[in-house]
Amino acid sequence: MSDDAPTDAEARYAAFRRGERTDDVCIYLHEEGVGNVDALSELGLRTDDGVVLVLPGEEGRAAFQRATSLDPMDFAGMAMDTAGRVDEDFTSGECPEAGDAADHYVKFVFAFAEEHHPEMEGLYAEGDVIHAYAACACGTTYSDKWVAGGD
Repeated sequence: MSDDAPTDAEARYAAFRRGERTDDVCIYLHEEGVGNVDALSELGLRTDDGVVLVLPGEEGRAAFQRATSLDPMDFAGMAMDTAGRVDEDFTSGECPEAGDAADHYVKFVFAFAEEHHPEMEGLYAEGDVIHAYAACACGTTYSDKWVAGGD
């Protein structure tokens, strides 16, 4: 990211991570799974090995499906059965099947933020909650969630 004033993409990304963009989704796509990552970088943030996009809900779900050939909610349903760790920047994590193997890295992530529900228990009572669903290069899918807040 730049040291100058934040771009629109950087501002959307920071706001999403704080839980302020609950109508948007965040997508991370590793460069090995994307035909032209530089073209996508115009819409999002280029990372060392991919691109992060924060897009309005329907647009983001459609973009995720075009990029991965997976319905995002079906993907989330598959991934939620296995707990893992997705880093708060959405570009990496820890596959629950990794062990000491080096061939495990995040291929893509689909994430959304859910508004704070003080009447509920657990994380939802603490603040806005980020739900993140990841696919590892090994084929394992997993999920993570946390209270929003990072920048």
